[in-house]
Amino acid sequence: MAEYNLAHLQKLMKKELDHDRYQHTLGVMFTAAALAMAHGEDMERAEVAGLLHDCAKCVPNKKKLKICRNHHIPVSSYEERHPFMLHAKLGAWLAKHKYHVKDPDVLLAIRWHTTGKPLMSRLEKIIFIADYMEPGRAKASDLPEVRRLAFQDLDRCMYVICRDTLEYLQKANAEVEENTKQACDYYRSLYEGQGGEINEPIPGNGENGC
Repeated sequence: MAEYNLAHLQKLMKKELDHDRYQHTLGVMFTAAALAMAHGEDMERAEVAGLLHDCAKCVPNKKKLKICRNHHIPVSSYEERHPFMLHAKLGAWLAKHKYHVKDPDVLLAIRWHTTGKPLMSRLEKIIFIADYMEPGRAKASDLPEVRRLAFQDLDRCMYVICRDTLEYLQKANAEVEENTKQACDYYRSLYEGQGGEINEPIPGNGENGC
């Protein structure tokens, strides 16, 4: 018997999210499931993490801050300035306390789906990548290449997405969150340490945050 009632969770997300966010969420869930099958990850865990990854996205920013403070969820100075970034951290808390997800790997995949971090688990990478490349995404100019890499090499795909996003943020003179910097540095060093080389950066819109 499956541990989670995905149909019930979908109904809850449909109520919690606006239409566009819900469609994105379904895209991430289905993409995560496909990546899980390709890379030997548990498909149900990927589906649950994909379905709940943005469960806090439509919570107003002031309310995000209030919930975090009320429940002793750490808020960085960057998150104080950019409270929309709290949706991943708060989403992991809601997944546990509101949607009764007990699996720590699923909770961590939700927690890190926006900024990324060094040494991500396979499930964490799958949700991060699925969020970036699900079928509804269309702004990054080289998404076909990103989508191809995602089914071949998760680490190389992480490298390309992180480099793309960091380049976008730097061109926009946007403040870069510390975990984002660390993730980008880590996957760059990992890929370059393997002797890899990608000559042309992939332009994009930085929707993931890393």
